[in-house]
Amino acid sequence: MADRVRTAVFPVAGLGTRFLPATKAMPKEMLPVVDRPLIQYAVDEARDAGIEHFVFVTGRNKGVIEDHFDRQFELEYTLEQRGKTDELAELREDLPQPGRSSFTRQQEPLGLGHAVWCARELVGNNPFALLLPDMLIKAAPGALSQMMSAYEERGGNIIAVEEVDPKDVSSYGIVGRGEGPNSAFDITSMVEKPKVEEAPSNLIISGRYILQPEIFSLLSKHNKGAGGEIQLTDSMQTLMESQNFTGVKFDGRTFDCGSKVGFLTANLVYALDRPDIADDFTKEIRALGLNTPI
Repeated sequence: MADRVRTAVFPVAGLGTRFLPATKAMPKEMLPVVDRPLIQYAVDEARDAGIEHFVFVTGRNKGVIEDHFDRQFELEYTLEQRGKTDELAELREDLPQPGRSSFTRQQEPLGLGHAVWCARELVGNNPFALLLPDMLIKAAPGALSQMMSAYEERGGNIIAVEEVDPKDVSSYGIVGRGEGPNSAFDITSMVEKPKVEEAPSNLIISGRYILQPEIFSLLSKHNKGAGGEIQLTDSMQTLMESQNFTGVKFDGRTFDCGSKVGFLTANLVYALDRPDIADDFTKEIRALGLNTPI
């Protein structure tokens, strides 16, 4: 039986340069989709999947993320005095339990692999989930919950994947597909940002992983790959020589909120899915002379 996955790692040290000047003083992970920051969606997804320990790999000027996952007594007191019980309950519900959040620093922007390695002491010798907050996945059940089902059955390492247009594969990490259904199939190969003609498939790695702790010793070598960064995919390729990797083509939709178009699209879709604002928002769209987009 596979060891239970209790810890999730969230790399949140990036500079968010594609959203300047908005991210000059505010982390990109705190950009709101409707009224919830991106990082909150990722934490909610992890908690719904049974995660108990939340590890944030931060950088300079990211203290507001730590503040977000802390209690603000003055705000809570004001809400209570004004009778805003629903808002107060939501704030408290969003918080991880005391002692369940950990924060560590990635002092240099050396890539995703390096960010994951920075969490090694907090994760320990245990399997862990890895969620990239700017890849917002709208799914029910959540993408990580779907992956947990595959993990309970197969153990090892689990990667969330989805299809893209074959001409776009050079922008992503790509996996080769072996035997098995969409819910759990063998991964036969893995390559970071391949040329179109060299890609083993059009299945991209979608920012959700369940990994075994042996990945840390491989990442500790600090070998640089594509873009001169320490690539997680390179270490996963090596780990494939001794451990199985399973792909999960999850049921849901991904919004790449690291791009302006993906971020704006996510706001549109999530707003239209909110019962409290959908009708009024639809009226505003139609007042612009547009049809309801979904």
